[in-house]
Amino acid sequence: MLSLAGAGAVVAQNAQPAQTTQPAQTPAQAPAQSNNQPAQGGAQPAQNTQPVADGKAQPAPNGQQPAGDAARPAQNAAAPTQDAAQANDATIAADAGQSQTAEQLATAGKELKRLKELVGKASDDDIALAELKVQVDAVAKQIISTSIATRPRLDEIKARLTELGDPPGEGQPPEADIVTAERKRLLAERGEINALTGEAESLSIQATKLSNGITATRRALFSNTLLKNTDVSFEMFDEAFSATINETHVLSRSTMSWLTFVWNYKRIPLLTAIFLSICAAMVFLVGSNKLFSPYIHHDKSDEEPSYFRRLSVAFWSTFIPTISMAAFALSSFFFMHSFNVLRSDITPIIAIALAVLVVGFFVTTLANAVLSPSDSRWRLVRVSDRGANVLLITIFAMALVNGLDYTFGGISEAMGSPVVLTVVKSFVASVVIGLIIIASAWIKPTLKKDEPFDAPGRPWPRIVSIGLVLTGASLIIAAATGYVGLSRFIATQIIITGAILVMMYIGFLTGKAVSRQGAFAETAAGRFLERRYKLEQVGLDQVGLVAGLSIYALVALFFIPLILLQWGFQVADIESWTYRAVTEIKIGTITISLMGILAGILFFILGYIVTRWVQRWIDGNVMARSRVDAGVRNSIRTGIGYVGVGLAGLIGVSAAGIDLSNLALVAGALSLGVGFGLQNIVSNFVSGLILLVERPFKVGDWIVSGTTEGFVKRISVRATEIETFQHQSIMMPNSLLINASVGNWTHRNKLGRSEIAVTVTYASDPRRIMDLLAEIAGAHPMVLKNPSPSVGFTAFGEDRMTFELRIYVADVLTGGGVRNDLRVAIYERFRDEGIGAPFPLKIEDVPVEDQTGIESHEPETVGEPKGAASAEARAAASKKEAASAAPLDEENEEEGGKRRASSRRSNPNR
Repeated sequence: MLSLAGAGAVVAQNAQPAQTTQPAQTPAQAPAQSNNQPAQGGAQPAQNTQPVADGKAQPAPNGQQPAGDAARPAQNAAAPTQDAAQANDATIAADAGQSQTAEQLATAGKELKRLKELVGKASDDDIALAELKVQVDAVAKQIISTSIATRPRLDEIKARLTELGDPPGEGQPPEADIVTAERKRLLAERGEINALTGEAESLSIQATKLSNGITATRRALFSNTLLKNTDVSFEMFDEAFSATINETHVLSRSTMSWLTFVWNYKRIPLLTAIFLSICAAMVFLVGSNKLFSPYIHHDKSDEEPSYFRRLSVAFWSTFIPTISMAAFALSSFFFMHSFNVLRSDITPIIAIALAVLVVGFFVTTLANAVLSPSDSRWRLVRVSDRGANVLLITIFAMALVNGLDYTFGGISEAMGSPVVLTVVKSFVASVVIGLIIIASAWIKPTLKKDEPFDAPGRPWPRIVSIGLVLTGASLIIAAATGYVGLSRFIATQIIITGAILVMMYIGFLTGKAVSRQGAFAETAAGRFLERRYKLEQVGLDQVGLVAGLSIYALVALFFIPLILLQWGFQVADIESWTYRAVTEIKIGTITISLMGILAGILFFILGYIVTRWVQRWIDGNVMARSRVDAGVRNSIRTGIGYVGVGLAGLIGVSAAGIDLSNLALVAGALSLGVGFGLQNIVSNFVSGLILLVERPFKVGDWIVSGTTEGFVKRISVRATEIETFQHQSIMMPNSLLINASVGNWTHRNKLGRSEIAVTVTYASDPRRIMDLLAEIAGAHPMVLKNPSPSVGFTAFGEDRMTFELRIYVADVLTGGGVRNDLRVAIYERFRDEGIGAPFPLKIEDVPVEDQTGIESHEPETVGEPKGAASAEARAAASKKEAASAAPLDEENEEEGGKRRASSRRSNPNR
């Protein structure tokens, strides 16, 4: 709080500088200088441009210049008349800007002088001083902003002077007149800006001294109010008694005259104000009771309410009715004041009475909620029933005495009574409150752990009893020794600040209980959210955490200002601190604005929502109607997302007031760490961007990389998701896909070739086999005619010939089904034609082919039996195969031919 020690020294140190300031003299001279000097500097370039006739520069007087050194002056001298006009326009604009700055500084100087005079007149009014300090701080901010506004122009002048360079020295060729004139003009303008900056700094120093002087004066006022000593004597009480009699007569006469006047001349406004006040009471009190009934009333059916439930009811049953009572008091005062029912001498009495009523209601309601004397089940502290009732009466008595003290003090101030009457009233109130506190030390409210609430109770612990006695005695001693203001202040803080602290403690405990894991699901709000939005336990815990933090913020934002007001601060102080807290928090040279950060977050969220909407709109309307490929749609959608989120982030950072140039140093320091520790992440990120731009594969493509083969499901900035044919998802880092070879079956189109290997014995006619295979392939509807199927005689085996049927399909993903159909067709056709070897000599275990289209390059034998039950048939076939493959005798060639023909007739499946 405000420091009490050494306040007089602070005032003495700051008073003299505040009186010697003369802020209105120098700014008055500044406009004249800023209007004269730039005009002289700006006229010279216009005169120097007259010798330029047709856009060509006049030669130098000596006529001789080195080629290298003469280039720049000649170029500058060749400036056309239009450049001179632009220079004049810039000079006029600069003069106007400097004149405006000088006027602003002059106005600020006059305002500081006026505020200084007001501070001198209100040296005894703390409220007026607090408001004046806010105005002084506002003027100081205006002066600083005015000074900062000249910096961009000063930077431009410095940059231009750097471009022009230094004037030529002795022995060097002279420069063009227009360059010399421009340099002089810029130097004069720079001098004027420096003078204005110096004037702004001087005014800023004066404003700071005045603000510090106000703070020191307020500290001195506060300390004098508390530490002022009054001579307590019988004469003081005698004078106070006489003043009380006079005040009673004046009060009764003023009240009766006011009521008579209002009833005779303002009866309708009075009745209207009363009616509207009653309506406001119905709205605030009855309405809050109806809306928040579960939170402010005890549930009689709940035999054992939980600790969280007791905390919640105690907090809300105090907070909500108090807010309603305060709103009712404010609305009643507003209606009576708006209808001109109140008189100037009655207005402060009504205001203080309503304020005391609200404070007393708050303290009593809080004590009743914590102690709950009528229902021990909802009691927050473990005290006996009798002890709870006695403590409630004690707290109510102290609040009543303190409230009457402030009410009577307000009446004395409104009636213009002597100060001694207020001192005596505060003296009596402090002594009575001290006696009540001392008497409360002999209350026996405590209970043991196993004792019931209706037990007689035990005394306070010794340390509590001693503390109560010392507190009450200190109030009485302070009042008796003449420090009535200090005693009254301590008594008020014990009652009001103590109640506020208890309320804050209950609020924090309530927030802690709400945010505890699993607690929010047991509340009525949690059950409603679970039933309405089907939230699970994790979601309810997250909502509970947000609710707990919200309760913390509500308690802090509402009750901390009340404590500050109780300790001598004014509303203007709190407003000023709040404004500074949300607009500028300085950490070294960095200024952070909470409002800016909040605005930045809101802008980022808005940009993120807009980005997602644009993504969905383009994907669902533009690309869907255009029949764009799914992979292209994914790349466009992902790119829009990256660009949109990036722009939203930049807009949010800029709206937060964070200068991105200030992050350059941090980025440079982090670059080394990125190069070493995050190089893989950065590599994958860049690789992801390359994949999205180059699109070597897209979502839905069938790719092969190393031992990984499958379909691309998602491409992100770090990894690519590949789903194998066994439906296993593999997250492959993007850098591997960039650096390694990747096969893509569906890169440009889905056209693909499939091969089917067929083996037959040497007894078959190769040309006939090739014709049959081509015919079978051409008859299939899914085999493309262009490119047409082809058949190749690929190899001679020991026992068989190998042929390969090559076909093309429009969708390589359907190749497995097409090959399966062709194999069945080949088998059936060869069986009908009597071609092939149904029982080959060698049976090979060929792996089963995947239906997704993986090609098997193992030779196939038409008509191979698959079951184990044909073992005898395979043995017989082997003998026949050997017989058919035996060399024929040259002499019995004809007989051998007959024998082979007979063999084919006896076995048509060959």
